[in-house]
Amino acid sequence: MIDKDKPHDEADEKELAGVPEELLDRNEDGEGEGGLDTGLEDAIASLRGDLDAAQQDMLYAKAEVQNVRRRMEKDIADARAYAATGFARDILSVADNLGRAIEAIPAELHEDPRLKALVTGIEATQRELDKVFGQHGISRIAAKGLPLDPNQHQAMLEVPTDEVEPGTVVQEMQAGYMIKERLLRPAMVAVARKPD
Repeated sequence: MIDKDKPHDEADEKELAGVPEELLDRNEDGEGEGGLDTGLEDAIASLRGDLDAAQQDMLYAKAEVQNVRRRMEKDIADARAYAATGFARDILSVADNLGRAIEAIPAELHEDPRLKALVTGIEATQRELDKVFGQHGISRIAAKGLPLDPNQHQAMLEVPTDEVEPGTVVQEMQAGYMIKERLLRPAMVAVARKPD
């Protein structure tokens, strides 16, 4: 506190030179009345509050940047992992047609010398396609004999039967595929139900 009775010396005046006038709280004589300490304390408290708010804002900004970075890294990883999804969906019809071609050839024609090379070529093409699917994380969905899973199977019709539990897949009409953990195409299946 500044003593009213004590005159200011030159050093005091130099110290107070940079302090804003509203913080000095002088009387008519220009002497301080003790409001100087209170004014400085208020100013320091205000600045501390501003500093705390700025630090809090900085922490929020850092957290947001970190969250954005994580989202971007996940998006990039997903883009790399699932880049072939569109192409894979298109090529599934080729796999379906190869499977149908092999199933359409009667067993006795597999040993016919005139068709053996053709059958072997079609089977080799299907094996190569399955190998490439495996390299890219594309796998066939198991269906027949399993309970219906709406996340992987699409029920196309119900078959009345007592042989299996209701809700069990009894026939696969079109194979389903996954690409890594995502569904590429659901398996189209027939599901058992109780007979009427």
